[in-house]
Amino acid sequence: MAVIAPTLVAGIAGAAEPAPAGTADLPPDLATAIKQHEQATFRNDIVALGKLVADDYLLVNSDSTLQNKQSYLADFAVPGFKLDPYVMEEPVQKIWGDTALSAGRLHLTWTQDGKRQDRRVRIVHVWTKEDGHWRLKYTQLTRMT
Repeated sequence: MAVIAPTLVAGIAGAAEPAPAGTADLPPDLATAIKQHEQATFRNDIVALGKLVADDYLLVNSDSTLQNKQSYLADFAVPGFKLDPYVMEEPVQKIWGDTALSAGRLHLTWTQDGKRQDRRVRIVHVWTKEDGHWRLKYTQLTRMT
């Protein structure tokens, strides 16, 4: 299994922390889901990620490979894999009823197989509200040069 840097998007933080650029206008429950996804990703928390990612989730990696939910979650169990915190640049949010898009640019850095990795990407997440809860449904990463 080739681990490709996990995907996520900056969300709003708790009341003691300022909201990152572009997240203040999100519905509170979506902003919470995005923040929970971010935190779970940085902690490699597979249980929390499993609750936030839709069962039919699809990830398109920056090398054009595809991953489903099971494969995506398995990446976080790889010993020594650790994604570093990052800042979302040029954030974009769009909401259409029970569907939302969050996107931006990231400078991802992470440790994989004992080696430091570095990649600049544009990321797009599609969130859907299912049974009253926001779930990450689709992510696409495009490598930037």
